[in-house]
Formats: sequence, structure tokens, C-alpha cells
Amino acid sequence: MFTCLYQNQAYSFNPNEALDISLPLQAGENNPNCYFAEVPQFETIRAANFVGSVAEGGTVNYQKISLTPHGNGTHTESYGHISADPEATIYQCLQKFLFIAELISLSPKKIGGDEVILLEDIKNQIKTQPEALIIRTLPNTDAKKTRQYSQSNPPYLAEGAGQYLASQSIQHLLIDLPSVDKEIDGGRLHNHRGFWQFSDNIRKNCTISELVYIDNQIEDGLYLLNLQIVSLMIDASPSKPVLYKLKKV
Repeated sequence: MFTCLYQNQAYSFNPNEALDISLPLQAGENNPNCYFAEVPQFETIRAANFVGSVAEGGTVNYQKISLTPHGNGTHTESYGHISADPEATIYQCLQKFLFIAELISLSPKKIGGDEVILLEDIKNQIKTQPEALIIRTLPNTDAKKTRQYSQSNPPYLAEGAGQYLASQSIQHLLIDLPSVDKEIDGGRLHNHRGFWQFSDNIRKNCTISELVYIDNQIEDGLYLLNLQIVSLMIDASPSKPVLYKLKKV
């Protein structure tokens, strides 16, 4: 067991009991997909007598990958998602990787033709003062692992949620939906802008992660979050958020 200290409270966690809340990315259509992204492609490299496939007789596996971070599975984005700032890359913005996180589960409410996660429900469910907030939407089924979200008007956070979470000093927001904002909102991106405080007082080291998947066996509560990304000099990266259950010491 290891211990960590947060807000004058000691917690213990077991580093051997990792809870991965990312979705594995594979070639083809067996992934979640949104915003009409092309499916991920894994291409075997071939040149002259060389073939980058052990299954085909090669000495090593050697492949090229083509993907769209925002549309193909679990990803983490910086404020560069809505900014022209060349320094707003996920590599430059995310420089710390361990955070105290709270996981909450919420059911969207029907409002007109939309399903919306209400701000009042978010406020009522948060029990601590975490650095990161993870939202699991209910019902939570395996269908999320391969759902095709494009042009389906999936659930989203109510306007004002991003602004509120910023006011509570939550630095990292993780959600199992394709976006914190409505799929088609005329480019307003209210929650993205509110969460990053764009563009008056930008919270440059804060991130939003989308299309995570939290198994039902993972209970709501407090965790140590290890937020892993690829070191890419663009606004977003495929990511691997990993949780460790925290217990008060």
C-alpha cells in the first residue's frame, strides 16, 4: 500500500489495483465514434522484400496508425481545442498526471428532445473538493464501447456546468459522452468555454476527457487519477485515465 496527502487528509491506495477507464482502440468499426470521424486504420508497412507482420512471415510487426483523437474513443483535450494559440497543445498544457478525483453517476433528464445532465444534479452529487471530476452517465451499458454517436444528439451537460466546475477549482473533467456540449449547438461550445474560462482568464493547465468508460463495478467515490496521454503537439491525444481507490488513513 502507498499513501498520499490531500487537504491535510492522508489516503492509502494499492498500486496493484489499477482501474482503467479508457476504451482500447482497435482498427475498424468496433470502437465508439462521433462527429463523423473515419474509423481507425492500422496499416502493415511493406517495402521491397520487407513485410511488417510476423503473421505474414516478417521478423517484426511494424504498422502505421491513422486516427482522429476527438472522434475515435477515449481522448483528452486542452484549451487548444477552441484556441488558435500555437502553445495550446495537450503536451504543453498537461504537465502533471496524478490528481485526486471524485467519480459520480448521474442520469440525464429529458428536456424537450434532448437528454441533459442538470447542473443541480452535479452539485448534489459532488461530496468532496476534488482536483478532477469523473461523470458516469446512467444507464451504463456495454453499448457505450461501440456506440456510433454521429447525428444522434447524445446527452450533454447543461449550460453553466463548465463555468460552475471552473469556479470549484476542478482542473480536469472526464465524461463518458462524446462531448460536454450539445452535438450541434451552432459553435457556442458553452461548457468548453466556461470550463477553460475562455478567453478572459484561460485555465491553461486544465483538460477535458471524453468517451471514457467506467465499469459498473467501479463504485462512486474518491480515487487517485493517473491521466496518461501520448506526447503530441496538437490539441488532443488518445488517453488512458487510470484510477486507484482511495481510503482514509
